Amino acid sequence: MSRVRVLLTVASAVLLCACTGASVTAPPPGSPVAVPSVQAQGAATAEEAIRELCVAPDLPEPEPVVTGDLPPQIVDLIAQVETARGLSFQHPPAVEAISDTEMDRKLEVSFDIYYPADLYDRRTVAWRTIGVIDQDADLLEAYRAYLTGQVIGFYDPQTGELVYLGEGEKLGLAERLVLAHELTHALDDQHFHLKRLDRLVARCADEAFAASLGLVEGSAQHFSSAAVLTDPNLDLDEFAQMLADAGRAQAALEEVPPFVQALQSWPYVAGQSFVAALAARGGTETVDAAMEHPPVSTEQVIHPELFPSDVPQPVDVADLTGALGPAWGDLDAMQVGEEWLSAMLALRGMPLTSARAAAGWDGGVYRAFTDGTDVVVVLQTAWDSEADAQEFVISMDDWNEATPGASNVDVKFAGGGVRVVFSTGPDELETALNALNA
Repeated sequence: MSRVRVLLTVASAVLLCACTGASVTAPPPGSPVAVPSVQAQGAATAEEAIRELCVAPDLPEPEPVVTGDLPPQIVDLIAQVETARGLSFQHPPAVEAISDTEMDRKLEVSFDIYYPADLYDRRTVAWRTIGVIDQDADLLEAYRAYLTGQVIGFYDPQTGELVYLGEGEKLGLAERLVLAHELTHALDDQHFHLKRLDRLVARCADEAFAASLGLVEGSAQHFSSAAVLTDPNLDLDEFAQMLADAGRAQAALEEVPPFVQALQSWPYVAGQSFVAALAARGGTETVDAAMEHPPVSTEQVIHPELFPSDVPQPVDVADLTGALGPAWGDLDAMQVGEEWLSAMLALRGMPLTSARAAAGWDGGVYRAFTDGTDVVVVLQTAWDSEADAQEFVISMDDWNEATPGASNVDVKFAGGGVRVVFSTGPDELETALNALNA
């Protein structure tokens, strides 16, 4: 999962519909890849490589936000959100309607903080080598297009600022939905301190961050729907028009790789199902308890019955730089969860089949190495059972068969886990396998 900025946002397309997959072209055998400079020489473990390669956001000191008088419609909406969420604001939220220009400015500032070019240039190369994005895809630009082109409202836990695109005091359905979503974030923040997510971002704890974000966005989706969409005075024509507008907004995402779209929309869709399951289990008190002790894996969000007891086991990828050669070093490393694997498999198959193949995940990490020209990526996963592991092996074999030019890939079942090695060249693949199998 990519590192998402901790602005809690609503995108018009994401709010209403999920994204679909498409094919991705893998690198042709032996083709060179433009690789950023090596960042770390032979970290002892994958977790150490994650720490050494991580680029923490340089957060500025937040400026004080002044809470002014709120229009009556927003005051009414605040009361609806408080009723749905079962909590009360400790102090009035700061809510402001802003222009497109001001929204773009705020988002660009946040993007530059939370998306360091160095980290995402290196991750682009790793993901190209794996084959989850095309060879001409650029992750930094993909996230910029997605996150700055679709947002119609956000809440910033750093400042307590809540802004949305709007004109005047009259709120349409779309504006009420956005405000209810962001007001839920503000309410959750006052009680559960959502700035805690920044600590996960600073450690590049991608899997734990994705899980927490699923809970936070799921809460906003679930309770904003309860606050607004159950209104007996809901204008169905307005709702239908909003769906049409969301469809047009979705079409504008064609430049964003399907894999990125899937990961970005996941917290809203799976998160809402997760929170709905928690609420059905024990009401808002159960959601509150999860906010105090968030899920630690996307597996727990996808399968609420596994929360909080089923925690992933640690997985490691050994240092291969000595075997690969003196010019080699760590390029990228990240935790890989069930959702990441499911989104990956869905690029070559049906979403339901891919989700089933990723189920049974019990831990995962990838580690990418480079000499500045070629790349080797080792993906190591753990599974609940041998049957789960074997199903993933079969799915990865199908993945390779459906991927043009994927000859530099090796899939192996060993010791209850599955190891997949991706390489830009056959010689590098052979060297890596010899080292791993030694």
